This record gives sequence, structure tokens and C-alpha cells, in this order.
Amino acid sequence: MNNFKKVGLTALAGSLVAFSAHAGELTVTGGANATYKWGKDATANHGNTSKGIGTDKDVAFTGSGELDNGTTFTVGTATLDSQSGLTSGYITITTPSFGSFLMGHSTGGVAGKYDEEVPQVYEQLSDVSSMVSANKVGDFMDNNHINYTSPALEFAGVGVSIDLGYSPQARDSVVGDGGTGGGDGTYGAGKEAGVTLSYEGLKAGFYGAERENITPTGTGDAVKDEFNGAWYVKYNFGPVSIGYSESYLDSGLAATSTTALGTNAAKTLRNGASDGFFEGEQIGIAFNVNENFSVSYSESEETYDEQSDLSSGDTADVSMKMDAMQVAYSMGGMSIKAYKMKIENPFFDEDAEDTNITEIALGLAF
Repeated sequence: MNNFKKVGLTALAGSLVAFSAHAGELTVTGGANATYKWGKDATANHGNTSKGIGTDKDVAFTGSGELDNGTTFTVGTATLDSQSGLTSGYITITTPSFGSFLMGHSTGGVAGKYDEEVPQVYEQLSDVSSMVSANKVGDFMDNNHINYTSPALEFAGVGVSIDLGYSPQARDSVVGDGGTGGGDGTYGAGKEAGVTLSYEGLKAGFYGAERENITPTGTGDAVKDEFNGAWYVKYNFGPVSIGYSESYLDSGLAATSTTALGTNAAKTLRNGASDGFFEGEQIGIAFNVNENFSVSYSESEETYDEQSDLSSGDTADVSMKMDAMQVAYSMGGMSIKAYKMKIENPFFDEDAEDTNITEIALGLAF
């Protein structure tokens, strides 16, 4: 055993000599935002009126270097707003010919390239409501994962990029430096894949993710593995960008009872009381008035399908609708952005009051 360790260490030392790193560099970037928001919150306590000023600040450290064979690496980490800890971290290794590999936590995973991919000049619709299931697609792959992105490929003039991801514990749980996430009594491994196609101003993406459900409880095969999916298409022509996206989220969880929630009860994503699945579609258009000023408009409609075969009777589907108008103006490192969003049937509850939120933000970046 000792001899084996010596051979391994010797081989490792030799490889480090053969692929020695050039001098790297460390950069620091960051920003601060001040927001003023008012309206009715999209929380479980529907109808509450909120008004207030908020601030946040972010600092990110990024180190990079290059090996003799042309392989580059990047190490990044970002701090919490309180500066008392880290909110994300990653290591990326990019080879000259075989694509790149990323390992980290809170990076967005592969899903970050495919969810809610419609044009907007400020925030995604999920900024107002946590119940926008399109934003939850594949988010269980966001921590303690490894991703692979292929090099840029081209077939008959069409650009192709492939993304693959794997996590041995797909439960979106952040761990400390060097941690592995530990075991979990509900979920096992997760995997994801996406492909992006581009041709001149046209771009399309297709994504799917699945994670193992290791709690075989419920009636029959009511509990099954979770599957999420999304696809989008965007087209840019001059100063205008338009896009359309669809999403699907089936948590694979069984209902906690045989009684349907109905149309007048709040739903919760990935909760046994809200069995069934969520389907959504978004459309958006953005216009760059000039190099400093831009506007966008987007709409979303998501439907909760209760899957009445698990309940005592048929239950009508419930749709949650959203729309948003946004504007953005930038002056060097300073920007002023605003949105006005509206939600009908928040939390897929037809008895809930409509939600209206307006926000104005001042951003400073360095």
C-alpha cells in the first residue's frame, strides 16, 4: 500500500512538472444596489401591502491562470451581502480542444442557461414570485455538481453547444469548503443535459433534468423520479430581441391525502400536498432605444395540473398569469432600472387577490 502511494505521488509530481502553470492573476469585482419597492407582496399571505427601501452589495473574487499546454483555469467565489460568508464558488478548467469542466456550488448549473430565457432588461418574472416554476426547473443541480460544456461546434452553418451535468446528491444543499453534501433520505443522484443551436440572429435551447427519488412511499407507484424540462427560442434583429419559452416541472411526489387541493388553495412546489405537475410558457420582447436606454415587455402563464387520478374526484386546472414592463438606463458604472409586474391567481389560488409590484433600482458596479 505504501509503495502504491509513492508511485501515485511520483506520477502526480511528474504531471505537475509537465503542465506547470504560468503566473496567474486575481481580480475583484463587485456592485451595490439600492431599491425602492411598493405594492402587494407575492407571498403566502396574499394581499399584504409592502413599501420600503432595500440595499445589497456583492463582492466577487476571480483567479485565473494558464498551463503550458494551453489549458486555462478559473477559480471564483462571491460573498454574502453581510460579508460574513460565501454565497457561491466554482472551479472551471477549459481545455484547448475538449471543452470545459466546472465544479462548484450555487453556480446556476446547466439549468441557468435555459430557464426563463426570454428577453428582459432588468429582472426575470420569478423575482416577484417564488412560485414561477420555470425558474425552478433543474435547480436541484445547483450545488456540489460537475458540468461539462463542449467546445463550439458547427454543422452546415449551425452552431452547436452541448451541456452535461451530474450531482451525486441532487438536493440543492450548500456545504462548507471541501464538503460533500452527505447522505439524504429523500433524493439521490441527479443528471441534466442541454443543447444550444444558433444560426445568425436565431438561437434555440433544449434542456432536461432528472433526479432519483429514493422514498418509495405512497399509493402504488405514486412516488417516482423527478423530471424537469425547458426549451426556448430567441431571435435578434437590429435593436429588437424577441423570445418564447416553455417549461415543465413534475416533482414526482405523491399527494399526502386523496383529497384534491382544488382551485382555491395555495400550492407549494415540490410538496406532497401539491402533487401533479406544472407547465408554463413565457414570451418577451426587448428594444434597445439607444446604447444607454432599453425597454422590455414579457408575459407568463403557468398551469398547475392536479392529476385527478390521485384524488377523490376531478379538479379543474389552475393558471397563474404574470406580465411585466421594464426599463433600464445605464451611464458607465451606474444604472437605473425599474419594473412593474402583475400576477393573477398568485400561488395558483383563484381566491387570492392579484399581486402588483413596482420596483426602482439604482445600481453601482466596479
